[in-house]
Amino acid sequence: DKADSKAQVPKANTTFDTIILFLSTMKVTAVLCSIMVAGASAFGVGSMISFTGSSLSTDMQPTYVSRSSSRSELSMMRHRKKVAKLGKPADQRKALLRALTTEIIRHGRIKTTAVRAKAVRKHVDHMIELGKRGDLHARRQALAWMYDKDLVHSLFEAAPDRYSDRNGGYTRVLRTMPRQGDNAKMAVIELV
Repeated sequence: DKADSKAQVPKANTTFDTIILFLSTMKVTAVLCSIMVAGASAFGVGSMISFTGSSLSTDMQPTYVSRSSSRSELSMMRHRKKVAKLGKPADQRKALLRALTTEIIRHGRIKTTAVRAKAVRKHVDHMIELGKRGDLHARRQALAWMYDKDLVHSLFEAAPDRYSDRNGGYTRVLRTMPRQGDNAKMAVIELV
């Protein structure tokens, strides 16, 4: 008898016990209803609040977040912008390309990274084109780019004879073994 009485739900003997039993049953019912409503609102349709606290809406409009006031809202990709950045700011990049151009024309061939060799090709070819042209304006343009004034004068003397039969492609880039320390792709750029 005692085991059966413990397993059964206790009966209310007085009105006070009846009220407490009713209130505890109501609490359980309220908790279950709130769980069902919260679950329905998270996956429901309409303007309701989700679990994260942000409202869900029926229209699927994209939201745009402004990152800062100094930048525009659209960040564009660098399509058709083929300048090699070389991991440097513009002033350092220009100084590097000027120095490489001067050294290639001075020595005939240098060893550098493959990306730098491909970037400096254009400038070396332009200096040789200026040397072939040979007028005063071309000489001043070459003096403005190259660091060595005597080298510019010797280039303007030798370029018309050496490259008279060639209309471009004055340099050649040959790939070599990667650099030992950081495994960077290396190349030799030389005058043809």
